[in-house]
Amino acid sequence: MLTVNDLSMQFGPSVLFSKVDLQFTAGNCYGIIGANGAGKSTFIKILSGELEPTSGSIVLDPKRRMSVLKQNQGLYDEHTVLETVIMGHARLYECGIEKDAIYEKPDFNDDDGIRAAELEEEYAELGGWESESDAGRILQGLGVPVELHGNLMADVDPRLKVKVLLAQALFGHPDVLLLDEPTNNLDLASVVWLEDFLMDYEGTVLVVSHDRYFLNNICTHIVDIDYGKIKMYVGNYDFWYESSQLIQKLTRDQNKKAEQKIQELQTFIARFSANKSKSRQATSRRKLLDKITIEEMPASSRRYPWVGFQPEREPGKDRLFVTEISKTVDGVKLLNNISFIVSKDDKIALIGRNELAVTMLYKILMGEEEPDSGSVKFGASITPSYFPKDHNSFFEGCDLDLIDWMRQFSEDKRESYLRGFLGRMLFSGDDVYKPVKVLSGGEKVRCMLSKLMLSGANFLLLDQPTNHLDLESIAALNNGLEAFKYNLIFSCHDHQLTQTVANRIIEITDDGIIDRRCSYDEYVHLTDLEENTR
Repeated sequence: MLTVNDLSMQFGPSVLFSKVDLQFTAGNCYGIIGANGAGKSTFIKILSGELEPTSGSIVLDPKRRMSVLKQNQGLYDEHTVLETVIMGHARLYECGIEKDAIYEKPDFNDDDGIRAAELEEEYAELGGWESESDAGRILQGLGVPVELHGNLMADVDPRLKVKVLLAQALFGHPDVLLLDEPTNNLDLASVVWLEDFLMDYEGTVLVVSHDRYFLNNICTHIVDIDYGKIKMYVGNYDFWYESSQLIQKLTRDQNKKAEQKIQELQTFIARFSANKSKSRQATSRRKLLDKITIEEMPASSRRYPWVGFQPEREPGKDRLFVTEISKTVDGVKLLNNISFIVSKDDKIALIGRNELAVTMLYKILMGEEEPDSGSVKFGASITPSYFPKDHNSFFEGCDLDLIDWMRQFSEDKRESYLRGFLGRMLFSGDDVYKPVKVLSGGEKVRCMLSKLMLSGANFLLLDQPTNHLDLESIAALNNGLEAFKYNLIFSCHDHQLTQTVANRIIEITDDGIIDRRCSYDEYVHLTDLEENTR
């Protein structure tokens, strides 16, 4: 359906990828992965026609329609929410506009009647008479309430604009869907709805995402941008990741016999082929995996950070007591009588529809904000350390390089000592002399994680630490938090990290909190059951 022929792209002397030949077919979902800067978004823009490649071509059957998730939230401010969604099918929208304009003419003539009849037929064939109900159904599925459908986009909350633009991309049964980070700023219910939508989608989906759980649920193939090439592999992200790690391990060990390598890889493929729990598309994927040869297994040049937290002292029995915390900001009550006690072994995922409320609780716990009422008390032996959601103040206007920036937070000022923490987050060589004010979003997060590791804290608080991180860094952080022996409270949009790290869920609501000792998936299941029995 969509074919890439001999594609190359470079900016000046920098080559992103070259000699790419790929074919994307209907009924499959392709997850596009690669390190930050590898060219994922550039590849999507080339496929959509927004960017011209250096060489090569993109071929789409002219009878097929492509839809792209737009990123410019201000583009449709003069249109209503419902109209913006329908504009996702450009021909249907244009047909409706032209048809209505003809009927509004004061001097309607015979030629107008003939043209109107043609447009009526085309409009019906394109599904025009069902367009408003179809658009409304998608909007509701993504959590945009009906009462907002007639509002101008200029008046819509930016967090909902993201959902409207996603609804626009999904509208009208496009044959090819290009989605760049579609789960950004989506709540859990909207992500689940999107997963179900894409699992039932009969066209071709290409998606860039840093959400491993999402990729595992929806993908039949992984498209990896690495080594200046773009290669396609059968399977979801976990299959790609584990096979890539295995290939690297085996190729590093030159003493192993070829037969041993083949046997181990065949065993690995067979294990995944037989595992029906990997996704709801397991049956078709298993057939594809059965056909994989050893030569088709992935290898990667990407480097993975290492995240590990070593507390300087063991905490005592008392950890954290939060008692009747309330907080109102600008007349809006964010926190309402919040109380909980953190016990030994608690790893708490802090969730809530209002992220401002979640962040405010972190700030109160760390003493950055005073509550209107209530109290916070850490145990005498507790040394907390905090990763704030907004950490730009650590970098803005700062003229220090990475080494001197880290030196601010360390009693040991030796460069070799500080390089060790920066090196774990892939800052090596002359990188450590880079001014922190020019760092990218992902690099700033890795700096903050280096600072967190340096702290030696025995109680960690992390507010959205995966924002701006690539898949490799998220996986490393996941491993580090799982291995941490003591308490942590964290908020995160990454489903897999939350599921594998948390053993207790606290949800902030308008009425207080919901507090359960269970995994994230168990919490979601219990919440669904409760909502369905109301």
